[in-house]
Amino acid sequence: MTDRIHSEHDHGVALLTVDAPNSRNALTLDLSAELAAAVERAEADESVHAVIVTGAPPAFCAGADLTALGEADSAGLRSVYAGFLAVARCTLPTIAAVGGAAVGAGLNLALAADVRIVGARAKFIPRFLELGLHPGGGMTWMAHRLLGPQQTAAMTLFGESLDATAAVRAGLALRLVDGDHDALVQAARDLAAPTVAAPREVVLSTKRTLRHTSGLTEHAAAVDAEIAPQLESLTAPAFAERLAAMKARISGR
Repeated sequence: MTDRIHSEHDHGVALLTVDAPNSRNALTLDLSAELAAAVERAEADESVHAVIVTGAPPAFCAGADLTALGEADSAGLRSVYAGFLAVARCTLPTIAAVGGAAVGAGLNLALAADVRIVGARAKFIPRFLELGLHPGGGMTWMAHRLLGPQQTAAMTLFGESLDATAAVRAGLALRLVDGDHDALVQAARDLAAPTVAAPREVVLSTKRTLRHTSGLTEHAAAVDAEIAPQLESLTAPAFAERLAAMKARISGR
């Protein structure tokens, strides 16, 4: 069976599935490049408002292909990173639907998404320390941003893994979903539904603003950053239509 990234665009969502059954969805250089290209296609498709990244069961992603990793120089490492960095840079909202082990670069792939939801078999495994390997791809920054200094130290310096319940408790995952892989993907689609229903430009501009304001230290600076895109959305036809519809619903109560 050929390893590949399944890419499905439907109902406003791009569902990207890492499918490499013989390696538990490990990212080869080819798969990483294919994932980056799939993200780029999703961004270019104006019908797509959100991206879901998942792995074919039973794993999420077992990390980087070890042969490629062992032979990599600086350029090679950046090629290993290409897939999950494309998710990290994606201009659309992203959800990682993690139903199994997310190891090493697979952990980075999960960290790269805006939101993570997990199935009962999910596990977040750093593995860098076990291999005698320094973390890469911005793992320390992504983990610190999501988990804070203590939990990040536990994962990077002490090799601590998080199962599904612990990931939710630590704030790494938004919620735990009961059921099989299909239920997990459906839960991700349900989470994306309000994004799909919203005007695409509002979604894109909101994500741009989130990225900008995350680095600010003053409330006033965030107010200033938000005012121009909010004014732009106020003048858009979509807002006028939705405002009129909401007023009609309220007056009809």
